[in-house]
Amino acid sequence: MEYEKIIHTIVDPFLMNPEAVMVRELPSDNPKDVKLLIVAESEDTARLIGKKGMVASALREIISVAGKNENKHIHLSFESFDEDK
Repeated sequence: MEYEKIIHTIVDPFLMNPEAVMVRELPSDNPKDVKLLIVAESEDTARLIGKKGMVASALREIISVAGKNENKHIHLSFESFDEDK
């Protein structure tokens, strides 16, 4: 399944700079685990995490439902980058 495409479909509409968002699959030791890293500008990363992590929790819940179709456990992590650095 194309988890990266699913994430972009969900998050792009409410970000300031959706073109700068990168979603990458990281290597995993367990074939049933899928680790995804979402990297965005700092303001957009704050939007993706939300107050008290509410948006991040919702994203994890949605993507975990998609993973259950393939008996996969999806792990999301968020990072930001700063264009000035």
